[in-house]
Amino acid sequence: MIGTGYVGLVSGVCFADLGNEVICVDKDVDKISKLKRGIIPIYEPGLSELVKKNYKAKRLSFTTSISDAVQKSNIIFLCVGTPTKKNTNAADLSQIFNAAKEVSRNIKSSKIIINKSTVPVTTGDQIEKIISKKAKKKYFSVVSNPEFLREGEAIRDFTFPDRVIIGTSNKKSNRILKSLYSPLISKGAKYINTSRRGAELIKYASNAFLATKISFINEIANLCEKTDVNVEDVSIGMGLDKRIGGRFLRAGPAYGGSCFPKDTRAIVDTGSKFKTDLSIIKSVIRSNENRSKLLLLKVSKILKNKIKNKKICFLGVTFKANTDDMRESSSLTMIPSLSKKGALIKYYDPTGYKNEFSKNKNVFNCTTIEEACFDADLIIIHTEWNDFKSLNYKKLSKKKNFIIYDMRNILPYDKIKKDKIKYFGIGK
Repeated sequence: MIGTGYVGLVSGVCFADLGNEVICVDKDVDKISKLKRGIIPIYEPGLSELVKKNYKAKRLSFTTSISDAVQKSNIIFLCVGTPTKKNTNAADLSQIFNAAKEVSRNIKSSKIIINKSTVPVTTGDQIEKIISKKAKKKYFSVVSNPEFLREGEAIRDFTFPDRVIIGTSNKKSNRILKSLYSPLISKGAKYINTSRRGAELIKYASNAFLATKISFINEIANLCEKTDVNVEDVSIGMGLDKRIGGRFLRAGPAYGGSCFPKDTRAIVDTGSKFKTDLSIIKSVIRSNENRSKLLLLKVSKILKNKIKNKKICFLGVTFKANTDDMRESSSLTMIPSLSKKGALIKYYDPTGYKNEFSKNKNVFNCTTIEEACFDADLIIIHTEWNDFKSLNYKKLSKKKNFIIYDMRNILPYDKIKKDKIKYFGIGK
């Protein structure tokens, strides 16, 4: 596994847990040193235990040497980052191409090179060209095998996937990979063999569609607030239609994280390169970018446009629960904006202090929920951590007329009403 980020580490550990011998490679010497000592660089439930178990069983090893790892392996997964290029919508493929170059220098026998990173259509073709400059084509095949791991649910998603997508026309590679994934197929995962370009596009199309569902229900929530309708009723009523499905129809903040923002931008960029107008996805991107502004307007309205010196508590700042990932979280827009307007902000997140807010005035990390809520005028539930679902907010806040803005609709409305707490939800 080349790259020990989210995809590489989780996939590598899970493959080892299935009985395979896995080598995880990374250039970051400090990261590899920590992994050897059982220190995990990301927050993912259950991952630490699996790393320790498989490292102890010697099915899992860590190294900084790509040459050594490639020579010892039959199957090589490329799991490096593909972030958005600065000032563009395009995916930055420099890491994947550099990894391909390093692999090509060390191919001395037959290898299957699998791209697990999320990449635009035709990237596999480019990887093949790069490797063929140094290695004979009979020694390798390049395959696309996109991942569908949700942060916070990654181990479960790997172990019980809906589908395994293998993009290759090479029969031998297809046979070997079907064998590799056979423990998951036997549990009910659908095995799909398609073209390499088809596999690349399946990943982007899937993420773009899920992002569309999120933006769609967020816009419906805006309408619900104007028409005195509960968006949760709408979500349930829609979701029971099997053609639509209820998943990802939960109104809330803008989507964030490591996938949806960059992948929607990248597929639009791919569309432009192939002279195809992906107008729906463009609208989704615009809608999502506007989402945090709308939520800030709502906060201002809740506080009757008097934000200066108001004490605001944020419960959760990560883009979603069960992860420490701050990438493109709406808190990164909301907290600095409220801080500039003179609000005093405390935040609590189960994953701890966030360096992203270190330069903002009057923004303080709290180590307990009690400390964060103590004298708040407004408590904003930003992330749907279980820690926040069953609290006695009446006891937590010492302010008589404090307000709750539940941006995830996780609190039981009947109890909140009974406690006579001033409450605002999303799409209600």
